[in-house]
Amino acid sequence: MTEEQLDVKGLLCPMPVIRTQNRVKTLAAGQRLRVVGTDPGMLNDIPAWCRINGHRLVVAERNGGEIVVVMEVGLDG
Repeated sequence: MTEEQLDVKGLLCPMPVIRTQNRVKTLAAGQRLRVVGTDPGMLNDIPAWCRINGHRLVVAERNGGEIVVVMEVGLDG
C-alpha cells in the first residue's frame, strides 16, 4: 500500500480540504494520503469530508504543533 504526503502547513480553512480533494483525485482506490497542516480545523473538516466522500479515515491527531490526518482513498476516489 502506498502513502502519499500532502503539506498544507500555514493554510487555513477551506484550503486544506480543497488541496486534499484535489490530491485525492490523482490517487487510486486503496492508496493512503497523509495530510500535514497547522489548521486545527483539519481535525474535524477532513474527517467529515472523508465520510461524505466515501474515504476511510485512518488517523486524525495533533502531533506537537502539527495536525496529521491519514486517509485511505475509497473506490470513488
